[in-house]
Amino acid sequence: MMESNSTSVAAAFEMLLEEIEAEIDFVNQAGARALERGHYDKANEAIAQAKQLTDFRDKADALRREWENLFAREEDEEDTEARATRRNLGRLRRGQRTREEAVYRPILEALQALGGRAQVNEVLDHVLEIMRSTLRDVDFEPLTSDPDMPRWKNTAQWARKAMVKKGLLRNDSPRGFWEISAAGVRFLHNGGG
Repeated sequence: MMESNSTSVAAAFEMLLEEIEAEIDFVNQAGARALERGHYDKANEAIAQAKQLTDFRDKADALRREWENLFAREEDEEDTEARATRRNLGRLRRGQRTREEAVYRPILEALQALGGRAQVNEVLDHVLEIMRSTLRDVDFEPLTSDPDMPRWKNTAQWARKAMVKKGLLRNDSPRGFWEISAAGVRFLHNGGG
């Protein structure tokens, strides 16, 4: 039998589908806010975008199922324990893990407490202390693609990437360091998030 890395690909599909679900949630919330405020054009735009995202998610899910079917014969040859492990690689249901947006403020608070710039592990240690009581059990579970990486830490790293795009963190920090931007300080002081 030929060796494959199908488990890592399955985990990648899991993460992709989780992120698409989070984006759908974000667009749905934005649409609901627009509707509440009477901004019907924006609400309609959000509805259209949510439909596109949902269609895209369905295509990605179909590809995930197709991938799993490619390895169905190989799975039949594996022992019972390995089959059970692979079967448990399905994606989390929406809302099970802490969302990236919930980590923005703790990251900014950690950076501010650390003088505005710090090494990634130092920031993440502070974030964990800030969020320990609000993180869910599933957030402490390891990623299937990296057994040494708890899900909350992966979420924080994705949050950091989004925060750089939003201008809340600097994009020119040295490798291995996170640094708050002027916009991040304003966000924190103005009660953002």
